[in-house]
Amino acid sequence: MNTPAPERAASTSSFPIKTAFLSRCIQIDLPNILPLKPFSKDVKKSLKYLQILASIGEVGVVEPLIVTTAPGKTGKYLLLDGHLRMEALKDLGTASGKCLVATDDDTYTYNKHVNRLSAIQEHKMIVRAMEWGVSAERLARAFNLSPITIQQRFRMLNGICDEAIKLLDDTPTPAKVFSILRQMKPIRQMESAELMVENRNFSVMFANAMLAATPQAQLSDEFRARDQKDASVESLARMERELAALQMQSRAVQDSYGPDVLQLSVIQRYLTTLLANVTVTKWLARHHPEYLREFQEIIDRTEIQPSRGGESTLSNASA
Repeated sequence: MNTPAPERAASTSSFPIKTAFLSRCIQIDLPNILPLKPFSKDVKKSLKYLQILASIGEVGVVEPLIVTTAPGKTGKYLLLDGHLRMEALKDLGTASGKCLVATDDDTYTYNKHVNRLSAIQEHKMIVRAMEWGVSAERLARAFNLSPITIQQRFRMLNGICDEAIKLLDDTPTPAKVFSILRQMKPIRQMESAELMVENRNFSVMFANAMLAATPQAQLSDEFRARDQKDASVESLARMERELAALQMQSRAVQDSYGPDVLQLSVIQRYLTTLLANVTVTKWLARHHPEYLREFQEIIDRTEIQPSRGGESTLSNASA
């Protein structure tokens, strides 16, 4: 006999829902936030850190730091996510930071659920910002790029068919690939996008190989008139061989992908359990910070795939 709806509602009400965070962000003095993940001095020379630094300096912190109260230390907090953002705040001379306080201390890796913006999503964000009146110069300062590059990102999808855009919308496709796809007719753009998704290969080299293997009739009129009139049979044959080699490499990666992901998942689960122990984490940070850094990088890796061509930093997302 089915339980009546009122009784089901009453039975579930006995299990109160506990929120994972406090209801609002708070300002915390940076000296009171204790980082759990050390990093080398070279990190501050990386493009990612410089972009985060420029983004925070121009638009402020968009994504708050994730912290939890430090056991046995009144007024102190452990930093769970946002190490690079906090270092950027320090370098900018900021005394405190906007923080979201977690109610459970499990040293959970929040970056495992941060989805980096793809090149297409970044393009849409730039278009929307410029439509709202944000200048290319200000966006350039926020992205740590030149205004010319921002203009190129703004026009990135000009000449790209809607079907290809949908296929590549949430993929790590470099912005330069779209300038290659633009040289093909829409039907060939869609075929190339499908091949890239199928082979999980979004590299510029792969896109160039597909362009070289594209029949003349499927090239855009402008590209065919400008570039293909001087192309030799030998160069086309070479690019076709390169395409075949890339496809063979992609198949080899696909064959080992499943076992690699399974092994990585087992390792991640063990390391997550290990680093959930605050005592172990603090001991590693004090005696073997290089091990802690490598363990954290393994936990942060959620998928084996080619690296992205670019990532947005206006969200200030960092490890």
